[in-house]
Amino acid sequence: MNFHHVSLTLACAALLGGCASKEFVNEQVDTLNTRMESQQADTNSKLSQNAGMYRGLESRVNSQQAALDGASRTAQEALERARAAGQLAAGKFLYETILSSQAARFKPDASELSPEAEKALDEFAAKLRAENRNVFIEIQGHTDSNGSEAANLALGQARAEAVRRHLATRGGIALHRMNVISYGESAPLASNRNQAGRTANRRVTLVVLQ
Repeated sequence: MNFHHVSLTLACAALLGGCASKEFVNEQVDTLNTRMESQQADTNSKLSQNAGMYRGLESRVNSQQAALDGASRTAQEALERARAAGQLAAGKFLYETILSSQAARFKPDASELSPEAEKALDEFAAKLRAENRNVFIEIQGHTDSNGSEAANLALGQARAEAVRRHLATRGGIALHRMNVISYGESAPLASNRNQAGRTANRRVTLVVLQ
């Protein structure tokens, strides 16, 4: 084999080697690109899922905030107390029911439940049983401003206890799902300067939480 043939052979070998190397590099690049595209697709999918979860959480938070915006100050305080005590499953405010006026009239300086109050409480308990929710109830006793502050705190407590006793004995609500608190005269619904306002303030509020 002469020098010309040797040179030609070496040149072909180098050319073939270069082609093989280029094909190998191209294959590696294609593989890497495919892998990166797959990883990017997975990342995009996870980002989309996270965005959906965030929107769902934001919607639930906004819904709960809307409910709280419509709740009374004492209902919001009830939620804070129940959360702090770890008594809630979901940490949510559901609704509040006020037993006053035509629904349940308390006589001045009295804590006995009227027939109207007992009927309203029976309907309340039936609603809870029908909903079959794991709820917690704070029962808040209120009074008008007649009498001393200490006496009104005691009277509000007695009214709340009367409601809890009725719900437990006749409504079938477990005692551990209820708590009582007295606000006395400190959270009036109406002015205590007239009889109608004082009647409205002699009440019990049921705050239902979950």
